[in-house]
Amino acid sequence: MANDIDMSLVGNAGLAQQQRSKSNDSLGQEEFLDLMVSQLRNQDPFKPMESGEFLGQLAQFGTVTGISEVQQSLEGLAGAMRGSQTLQAAALVDRDVLVAAREAWLPPEGNVRGSIAAPDGTTDVKLEVFDLHGELVGELPIQSTDNTTADFQWDGSLAEGSRAEPGFYELRATGRMSGEDVALEVLVAGRVESVSTKGSQGSLSLTVTGLGVVDLDRVRGIG
Repeated sequence: MANDIDMSLVGNAGLAQQQRSKSNDSLGQEEFLDLMVSQLRNQDPFKPMESGEFLGQLAQFGTVTGISEVQQSLEGLAGAMRGSQTLQAAALVDRDVLVAAREAWLPPEGNVRGSIAAPDGTTDVKLEVFDLHGELVGELPIQSTDNTTADFQWDGSLAEGSRAEPGFYELRATGRMSGEDVALEVLVAGRVESVSTKGSQGSLSLTVTGLGVVDLDRVRGIG
């Protein structure tokens, strides 16, 4: 008789646990401890739970709880960092930035400005301008301003002396290092018009005059 009562209590404890599981997506610490106490009180006296098995369950629960707390802390830290980045990026509005780009917009009046990332020891740096059909329309020799960058400015002048039509043009920079020709990164200058976030991770992008929407990680300098 005693054994029958004990088994019914175990069944009731299991039913109560199922009901709690339906109302909660995860098992909380208090519910887990209640379940363990009920399990100890109503275990079969002829087949008691081994201490190693009991401690193993406690260890598993502690590990899962610890991982959950770490995940929550990391999510909170990531959220704070995204908020800080957004505030910093908002300060870029109406400021000039240098963006890594292969194309640039030549306005009806004005020019294309930027810099070329030229590592120390680079010589014979030049910038070639191509139209969207791949035709070479201009070539600019570049004078280095320091050991890492070389500034350029293209006013749209063509070889025959006329001015190029407004539109997008491809920019290719090259130089020589250790006697070999190397491709160099082109940084185009533009003014930040707005800042926006996208995606579930809240990645930041900038709307830059003449360049459109660019990811924040493409910004190499701030004017």
